[in-house]
Amino acid sequence: MSDKQQNLPPLPEEDAVSNESNDWIAPALSAEPPPEEEAQEYKRTYSIGVFFVCLLFGFLFAMQFKSVDITSENAVNNQLLRTQELQNMLNEERQKNDALYQELLTLKDDIARYRELSLQSGDYAAVLNNELRRAELVAGFTDVIGPGVTVTMSDSVASVAGDGLTVDPSYLIIHDNDILQVVNELRDAGAEAISINGERLLATSEIRCAGSIVSVNNNRYAAPFVIRAIGDPEALESALKMRGGVIEQLAFFQIEVDVQKSDEVLIRAYTGTTSYTYAQEYKDDVPANPS
Repeated sequence: MSDKQQNLPPLPEEDAVSNESNDWIAPALSAEPPPEEEAQEYKRTYSIGVFFVCLLFGFLFAMQFKSVDITSENAVNNQLLRTQELQNMLNEERQKNDALYQELLTLKDDIARYRELSLQSGDYAAVLNNELRRAELVAGFTDVIGPGVTVTMSDSVASVAGDGLTVDPSYLIIHDNDILQVVNELRDAGAEAISINGERLLATSEIRCAGSIVSVNNNRYAAPFVIRAIGDPEALESALKMRGGVIEQLAFFQIEVDVQKSDEVLIRAYTGTTSYTYAQEYKDDVPANPS
């Protein structure tokens, strides 16, 4: 062996390199599993979290149930108040009707007494009696009978959801304007007397909406509406059924209008009262208002 070879440092042995590398890997491979205490702590923390989540959902559910219960109770209370209010209104209307009926009986007694006195006073009184009877007939204070038509108007049986209609649902029920159109057509065709659900129409009668019902002579009615008119049956029917007329217009919204001609249509007298607070008889000897 030469001197140069003797002076070289010794080469590392393979076992030494292998042992050095194993010194870095051994700790990772020899890591022990977490202790039992840490596993128990993890389970305990998880259980507490689940408990609080369940508690939160239970609280929210209880609040929702309480809110629904309060809403239901308020709805019932509102319904009871509304029922009581309607009952009070009904009682007031009954009292008004009783008072009007008593006044009507008094007026009828007065008219009968005047008629009896007029008949006992001679021919002139008989003429006045005839004029009185005619005035009562024109004013609507007597029952009348004659040929005419009976018109029955009913709300539409269609539904927006079921029949695929694209109109406002309020168009499917009868309004005061629909009744006014029928009444105006009958009057234009020569109707001499008209009633709606037994209410005799006068010059002062009103037909107007009152919520989902219609007021006639300050009395409220719901559909169906029965309109009776005395006049020429053919002319009255033709006026309602003309092309583009009121029946054809209402048929677009499937509102049912049935017209029946008859030789005898009975229309009762007006049972309300009439009073004039501002209108007074004008006399020639009283100077007119310059304005």
